[in-house]
Amino acid sequence: MKKRCPWCEINELEVAYHDQEWGVPVHDDRRWFEFLILEGAQAGLSWDTILKKRDNYRKAFAGFDPRKVARYDGRRRAALMRNPGIVRNRLKIASAVTNAQAFLSVQREFGSFDRYIWQFTGGKPKRNRWRAMRQVPAATPESDAMSKDLKRRGFRFVGSTICYAFMQATGMVNDHLVTCFRYRESR
Repeated sequence: MKKRCPWCEINELEVAYHDQEWGVPVHDDRRWFEFLILEGAQAGLSWDTILKKRDNYRKAFAGFDPRKVARYDGRRRAALMRNPGIVRNRLKIASAVTNAQAFLSVQREFGSFDRYIWQFTGGKPKRNRWRAMRQVPAATPESDAMSKDLKRRGFRFVGSTICYAFMQATGMVNDHLVTCFRYRESR
């Protein structure tokens, strides 16, 4: 039996996410935008809730195409507020549109969001060596810097804790416990 990080042992959906996605370095701008939307939606909720709604988010947010989401108008936002398949929070929906616009700005400035975002870890994943979940921080100096810069650029729902979860999910940091089979695979 494979030893995993204890946070994912809630259900098979979380196990699959942990085993196949969490902590795998991302280098595709559409995936970056997906995680930006999903991490913002997760604020104050469980990740399990968001994973269960992920396909609905994909449909509601144009396959996570930031160019399309950036053009969502008031009517489209109102329709999203009636969509039971996503988290119906006015501020989170509005932030997805605002973040799409800011995302496109970053792409124009840096050539890609990928080029921009990896600067916060020096262009490569940071490898931690945690032995217990209680050792894993909620935020770090890197997530603090990321949060501050994203906010300066107009992004919303990007506090340091959300940014650190974003970094974990997208492989900017390897926070699999050293006892987890994925820790060795991720090296």
